[in-house]
Amino acid sequence: CGGVEGGKDPVSVWGNVTSQECGVEMSLNTTAMRFDVYYTKAVHYTLMVTAASFVQVLLLVHQIEYTNVGNSASRVSLLTIGQQAVMDSYLCLVHMTTGMVVEALFNAFATAAFFEFMIFSIFEMRYLLVIWKARRPLGFQEGWDTMRRELSMLYSRFYGCLLGGIVVIYQMQKYPAVLLFIAYSYWVPQIYHSAQYDHRRPLLKRYVLGMSLTRLLVSLYALACPRNFFHTEPAYLLAAGLTGGGLLQV
Repeated sequence: CGGVEGGKDPVSVWGNVTSQECGVEMSLNTTAMRFDVYYTKAVHYTLMVTAASFVQVLLLVHQIEYTNVGNSASRVSLLTIGQQAVMDSYLCLVHMTTGMVVEALFNAFATAAFFEFMIFSIFEMRYLLVIWKARRPLGFQEGWDTMRRELSMLYSRFYGCLLGGIVVIYQMQKYPAVLLFIAYSYWVPQIYHSAQYDHRRPLLKRYVLGMSLTRLLVSLYALACPRNFFHTEPAYLLAAGLTGGGLLQV
């Protein structure tokens, strides 16, 4: 005996096989994935990520222009921008790996990965350099050797944090909620830096609000969308916690 269910949902097949002569009894329960629906969801996801990345590029350009006046860049926290750059590098790696594993979706995920790569390698790294230069101006005025030393110090710290973050993720893979809350606490260093040195308005309001909303999209899609292409169970409480924590920082 057995049965089949289909429609828009994945096709499910179940049944029992019994042989009284051999004394064998087996149960069968399988689910077939509809790849056309799966690919459509994946493409929609990459379009969302690409659009959000484009908005982030525009916000970063305006923010960099805003702090190019005088010594304004020194009021921005290196840890805040660095943490966002590390997050974007991880997203770039995940999207590129997914595109390489699922060949049919390579173009869609490669586009999303390209935008993420452009954000962290061009705009955010440049912004980190601007902030570093504003805080240590003498290091960029004493010749090429000193400048090269300053650049090496900045890049070594960034890539050290990048590799260290991978180790932390591996060690804490059983606590994804904790990792998410840590990752989305990127405004905390800026809050602390502004309070410590009494800096006012180091960041544009539209930059803070826009970055907070666009960076929440991926997590909210995975945690709050019941039919996401990750096939993960919704975690509405965690999604609400991340949203509330992000808005509280803003």
